[in-house]
Amino acid sequence: MSRDERQRLAALHEYRVLDAPAGDELQAVVRVAAMVAGVPTATLNLIDEHRQCQLTTAGFAGGDSARADSMCAVRFLDGEFVYVRDASADPTYRDNPWVTGVLAGVRFYASAPLVTPQGHALGTLCVFDSAPRDLTAEQIARLKDLAGVVLALFERRRQSRINAELAAEAEARQRFTDTVLDTIDVAVVAADRSGRLTVFNRTAREWHGLDADPSIEPRDFAVRYRLFRTDGVTPLPSREVPLLRALHDGAVHDVEMILRPEGRDPRHVVAGGRALTAADGTPLGAVVAMSDVTSDRAQRRAVELAHAELLRSNTELEQFAAVVSHDLAAPLSVVSGYLELLGEQDAPALDERARTWIGTTLQAVARMQALIDALLTYARAGSGPCRREDADLGEVVDQVLTDLHDRIRASGATVHLAPPHATLVCDPTLLRQLLQNLIGNALKYRDPARACRVEVAAHRQPGQWIVTISDNGIGIPADQRRRVFEMFARVEPGAQAGHGVGLSTCQRIVARHGGRIWIDDAPGGGTAVSFSLPGA
Repeated sequence: MSRDERQRLAALHEYRVLDAPAGDELQAVVRVAAMVAGVPTATLNLIDEHRQCQLTTAGFAGGDSARADSMCAVRFLDGEFVYVRDASADPTYRDNPWVTGVLAGVRFYASAPLVTPQGHALGTLCVFDSAPRDLTAEQIARLKDLAGVVLALFERRRQSRINAELAAEAEARQRFTDTVLDTIDVAVVAADRSGRLTVFNRTAREWHGLDADPSIEPRDFAVRYRLFRTDGVTPLPSREVPLLRALHDGAVHDVEMILRPEGRDPRHVVAGGRALTAADGTPLGAVVAMSDVTSDRAQRRAVELAHAELLRSNTELEQFAAVVSHDLAAPLSVVSGYLELLGEQDAPALDERARTWIGTTLQAVARMQALIDALLTYARAGSGPCRREDADLGEVVDQVLTDLHDRIRASGATVHLAPPHATLVCDPTLLRQLLQNLIGNALKYRDPARACRVEVAAHRQPGQWIVTISDNGIGIPADQRRRVFEMFARVEPGAQAGHGVGLSTCQRIVARHGGRIWIDDAPGGGTAVSFSLPGA
């Protein structure tokens, strides 16, 4: 089958008239064609791939026949009017079964082709008789006109079908749109180009307790639908109504307001929308979507209050640290000084029991001073400013080792820095305090049965560094590794001289940088404390 024939058949089937009732108008056209030609018989023939379909006839009962037997199929593709006075004398038609008597005894034959505007021949408007006849030019012209009428009726029928399908599709789309709008928990409101309300979806109707009312003047929206500013008291001026702003300004974003319908709880909403325009730019109206942020704003308010409370608490903690620093630490220093002076100057007059009491008291004062220092460190770690900058881990470790030099030498420990160059984004002072605590713990809780070894390592992860301080000390039981970060928590109270504040301080420092800290076993026994900090 040629490409042209495939296109012709597609055009024929597009009209959907094959095997369909012809209708009164087409029947009338065929009758008029017979009258114009002055013959008793006429037919409207449509020709598909294999057959000739007589859609409607005048003067005889029509039916289908093979395309190969059709007289009209011989020349209809030429698109020209065909007129034969006596088919039995015409070499083209004399052997056709419609002429020979097999199907009929046609003598006079004329056909006007049915050609679409795209040039596809669908069939013919055919008139014929069993006796030879002649046609005038006027008759031929009118038959051609009637063929044009048939095409026009076909096209009108096709267009009517398309319009019905489009209407059904539009109705289905509208039903789908309405279903979607009524399903979502966002209020959708629309207005036409004059600002008159046209759409309230289910959520909008529920929130307002009303439907869209096109009779409401746009200037009365705030009053009718009880729109208020975020204080919940001041009525929203009409110039601030989001729907009207979108209509006049083209778009509106993140406008907050309060809905206070009668008999319903107030609702804090955020609205956004835009103007609607046709493809050619003609204004159509505007649409706005509103999201309920009542609980979110309540939570935000709670967070703001909590933040204010935290600031107040931190301020009080700083004040407490200052008081402790002066009012507790200073008197303890005086007590310690007098006890030392008493022990030195009056030593000959003191017996063994007095000297023991003085030594025990000095130790208690020292422990109290250490605890105060630890508490002050903890308070400052959480309340002081956190000034983030690029910090080289190796340089900070070197500073810590200088600070701990005497303790490292006294314990016989070796401290090894394993990582490559690592640059962290942190407060260098707080990082130094953090490492000093962790390395100091490794020295304090070393295993007396083996030489103390501490290793500082780091490895890169996306967006952060993981720093690990490993030792070969006595270790921390697995079931205690979360608890030791609590304030004043110790694995074995009294077994070592700690106060249970150091790891709490470390956790506070890491948390201020947005990281986390945890404890694992070290390879070969001991403790591995790891923490994460942002990388440069």
